[in-house]
Amino acid sequence: RSYSLLTMMMAQQAGLEPGEFVWTGGDCHVYDNHVDQFLEQLSRDPYPYPTIEIRKADSLFDYQYEDFTIVGYQHHPTIKAPVAV
Repeated sequence: RSYSLLTMMMAQQAGLEPGEFVWTGGDCHVYDNHVDQFLEQLSRDPYPYPTIEIRKADSLFDYQYEDFTIVGYQHHPTIKAPVAV
């Protein structure tokens, strides 16, 4: 999530370690025609969390795309689902 990344950037600029980031979802739902795909997603064993390396910029406003590296990201195969209309 972008706010998690912003928290990490702000902590880095302040010379601190980021703490816990809590996210609360709103309007989260599953469409009738996505139930099988949803159950398939739930049946998968999660991979270990990746980490992110951030090269420190001069200020919070000077970060560039190239300053961020995601390390150890793994993913399962795509789960295709029809568009819900």
